[in-house]
Amino acid sequence: MALIGSIVDRLLTQGSITIISPDGTRETYGPGGERALTVRITDRKVPVELMRNPRLAVGEAYMDGRMVIEDGTILDLLEMITSSNRWEDGGKARKFYAKGRLKRLKALIHRNDPRRARRNAAHHYDIGNDLYRLFLDEDLQYSCAYYTDPSNSLEQAQLDKKAHIAAKLHLQPGQRVLDIGCGWGGMALYLHEVAGVDVLGITLSEEQLKVARQRAEQAGVSDHVRFELVDYRQLEGQFDRIVSVGMFEHVGAAHYDEFFMQCRALLKREGVMLLHTIGRVGATSGAPDPFTDKYIFPGYQIPSISQLTAASQKARLIVSDLEILRLHYAYTLREWLRRTTDARERITAMYDERFFRMWEVYLAGAVVMFENGSGCNYQVQYVRDRQALPITRDYMAEAEARYRASGSSEKARRESRRAFG
Repeated sequence: MALIGSIVDRLLTQGSITIISPDGTRETYGPGGERALTVRITDRKVPVELMRNPRLAVGEAYMDGRMVIEDGTILDLLEMITSSNRWEDGGKARKFYAKGRLKRLKALIHRNDPRRARRNAAHHYDIGNDLYRLFLDEDLQYSCAYYTDPSNSLEQAQLDKKAHIAAKLHLQPGQRVLDIGCGWGGMALYLHEVAGVDVLGITLSEEQLKVARQRAEQAGVSDHVRFELVDYRQLEGQFDRIVSVGMFEHVGAAHYDEFFMQCRALLKREGVMLLHTIGRVGATSGAPDPFTDKYIFPGYQIPSISQLTAASQKARLIVSDLEILRLHYAYTLREWLRRTTDARERITAMYDERFFRMWEVYLAGAVVMFENGSGCNYQVQYVRDRQALPITRDYMAEAEARYRASGSSEKARRESRRAFG
């Protein structure tokens, strides 16, 4: 296990990890300190796999039960590693931990045509709605929440996220809104409820589509809030507003120009668009995390702000407002992970223990990406015409306060309970 020891010594600037080898030998590595973990390795192949591709190997070894954390969690282990190599600090060990990621050129030329996009969406979103009900909020918001106070509940933070986004759209009653990547329909229903707009939500997930349509029907708003199974590239017509939350990560860098060109074509001249996406604080997006790409979100890519602006500028979309959410997704993910852990027995019964550990790695890895890595969230507002919005941001604050005070939260919760049981 000396090979693993050399990896640990290279990665850790604080804390220690005791490695138990398959033959029972124990060795402790790292500079020491308050934090300590014990990790048992049951497969002699693990050290070699770690040297070749650390990010993939850690997740796979834990998922397969070939690496067992005796006195903590996978989050504890990932926190110890990444807190010693924070993005802000530019630690040299980060280069080692990044070994084995997909080559940037391969990632850039990877095509995500409509057929592949549909297949990738099904891989993640069509595995069963019951899983998502176990760890998401009542409205099934599967994206970064907005914490006006870190002590807020997940439900409150997700409601505040919807109000925050709605305020940036500068909505007027009767407008036609397009929701690209509408999920289970919560955002579309909310926008209609608080602003009296008509919404078309599009998704590539059949499971999400069923729930979204059911919710609109049960709320009695099917004439105003519709949902379709269609790729954004195949849509025609024009809309007063476009909103897209948590979908751009699946577009792929090779299609960024295409995405913004299509959004421009779909947006009326005086229209407004709000894009909410995971992003990276670095100059470029880099390559996907190999574990996440292989097991969770095949074909995903996380953009940098420079990539977003470069692509949107080609479409002559004007960035009229930009907000960077630095820690909100970390708060969100910690709560998702807590709820997932609480539901371990149910998830294991639905799938198996290996699936639960895979999901645990996914959520824990995402937590540390937003706390110590390069992850953040961008909310970018676009317009085609610079005259489309008021010249100050006061309208956002006024609308957000109005939406929060509208009393919609209790109504939304009642509708969610009826729809989801």
